[in-house]
Amino acid sequence: MTRIVLIHATRVAMSPIEEAFKRLWPDAETISILEEGLSADAASGRVDSNELNRRINVLADYAMDLAPDAILYTCSAFGTGIEAAAARLDIPVLKPNEAMFEAAVANGGNVTMLYTFPPAVKGMELEFTEESNRRSTPATLTSVAVSGALAALKEGDGQTHDQLIAQAAADIADTDAIVLAHFSMSRAADAVRARTDIPVLTSPDAAIEKLKRILGSANAKGTLQC
Repeated sequence: MTRIVLIHATRVAMSPIEEAFKRLWPDAETISILEEGLSADAASGRVDSNELNRRINVLADYAMDLAPDAILYTCSAFGTGIEAAAARLDIPVLKPNEAMFEAAVANGGNVTMLYTFPPAVKGMELEFTEESNRRSTPATLTSVAVSGALAALKEGDGQTHDQLIAQAAADIADTDAIVLAHFSMSRAADAVRARTDIPVLTSPDAAIEKLKRILGSANAKGTLQC
């Protein structure tokens, strides 16, 4: 059985990816590691990016003790640290949004990114630009904040979270695709699609589809690297 270790920096990212695996890859075994201090310290600025990146890599090393076929991070704020882990480990290590951005850029045109966690935005915009440059595909990204949505979700009000994101999507025009920036936002995908005819991409679905492609089977362990 293929084993995927999921590394989370917030509880609200856990259910969306677990539900997506049940729907898209039920035969895969997932193991979750939660370290909430990462998102708390990123939001507060309590520690610098070098320390956050070190901790991201410590988590990757811990995950390797579980003998995974791949590692998937689910928090969007730590791309540099995840890239460092991916470069030194001999299994696929995915950033949360790399597969979603690959799909969005492949289509080209204008892309609108809805987000709820501001500390993640700068790094995500850079990742999108790097992917566009890598593919030599003309694609532009416009980032739109959905205020209050994440706070509502953390307070247990998922309905308000989803409604705020859906309303933000309904107000968007002149874009070729909408991407929901965070794993926690994917729960709102159906509500968003009910309010717009613009294609909507989510990071959990895209990440799982990429993992399925690059792994193929548990026998691919140790032979591929993202």
